[in-house]
Amino acid sequence: MELTAKLVNKKLLTPTFVSLWIIMFLVEFVKGALIVAILPVYMGDVLKLSAFAIGLSFSCQYIGDNLFRSPAGWLIERIGFRLTMTIGLCITFGAVFIITVMKTMGFIVLGCALLGIGTAPLWPCVLMGITAVTEENKNFGTAMGVIQISSLGGTGLGPVIINFLVSVSYTLVFWVLLGCMGLVILVSLFLPRRTNRPEDDAAETMKVSGAPAASAGAPDGLWRGGLARIWQNIRETHRNIRTHLKVSPLLYPALFLQSFAVGLLTPVITLFVRSELGLSPEAFSLMLITGGGVTVLGLIPIGKLVDRYGTRRFLNTGFALAAVSVGLFAFMRPMPVVWLLVMLIGVSYAFILPTWDTMISHLLPEGEKGTVWGLFLTIQGSGMVVGPIVSGKMWDALGAPAPFLASSISMALLFFIHLFISRKQPAPPGVSPR
Repeated sequence: MELTAKLVNKKLLTPTFVSLWIIMFLVEFVKGALIVAILPVYMGDVLKLSAFAIGLSFSCQYIGDNLFRSPAGWLIERIGFRLTMTIGLCITFGAVFIITVMKTMGFIVLGCALLGIGTAPLWPCVLMGITAVTEENKNFGTAMGVIQISSLGGTGLGPVIINFLVSVSYTLVFWVLLGCMGLVILVSLFLPRRTNRPEDDAAETMKVSGAPAASAGAPDGLWRGGLARIWQNIRETHRNIRTHLKVSPLLYPALFLQSFAVGLLTPVITLFVRSELGLSPEAFSLMLITGGGVTVLGLIPIGKLVDRYGTRRFLNTGFALAAVSVGLFAFMRPMPVVWLLVMLIGVSYAFILPTWDTMISHLLPEGEKGTVWGLFLTIQGSGMVVGPIVSGKMWDALGAPAPFLASSISMALLFFIHLFISRKQPAPPGVSPR
């Protein structure tokens, strides 16, 4: 605890930020456990469902998560921060409950779709929350490092811990996951209603939607007037974003490529390590722990440096290092070199993960930050949807190294795109250009 206090500025450890950290960790714990450790085996071996049913369920989860991020960001600005998060978590609880008690393909697919829809507000809400709590101290990079630790920790620990419980019974496993979701719903009730100051809420709502200040953040203010009012609000939101969002057009393909590079590797990395490198499952697990551990150890120090020196040099380093190390990983077979490359990939993502979102936070317009976060996250998430599809085709048609080379090329493209974007964009307040 003392070490954490030294690494993380105490001004960052507000009740809001701690609540967001807990919510992120537990939700990713539940998702990681379901997607990696439970559903593939439970649906196939216990429920005797087809491979098509398993694939459809996973696709519905990813599509639901991706499609509803933009609406979630839009809702944050209209009905408030706490209510948006709580509604999403309640839907997630319902999704886990459906998967727990229902045994047919239709309900399992529905549960997975609701899991995606329910978790869609998570990242927009978290990013809006840390934008607010770091605004005064300009420590967004440090905050992102801490949040990424909770996300990666939950995703990694979920399957590991749940695998120990699966041998007891699936009933116990599902009740543990439901208990985690019940806890995060309670924690979400302690979040602030809005992420801005009350006077800013009123001014923002009047500027964006033309509504009276008294209705700022009120749910009935959104729904008053029915569908016509909602449609008018959406058009005014679009007009406001188009007017105030001043970013390079190259940012949009960069958002896609950032996750596409990862999506290319997701479905083939296990197969590559087993068939091409000849590693055992235990050695592969150790490799994942090593690479992930290197990333986690670097997140907070890199985040603090980003807050001090800006994002440019760290993203350039991260993209270049990832392009080289992933590309070499496709062809290198001596195990000492393979392990070195795994650690270098971990280092590259320690540079990228906290820095990328910090750069994006500097580009957000005033008044529609939640909506723009949701839009950017949707574009970024589409890379995780397309990447696995392209990866499988490349593996079959061009061979095992092809997805890795494509991921390396994507990172190289990101490097050059970012060189151009960072040259044009101004440095954030309090940071000299680097």
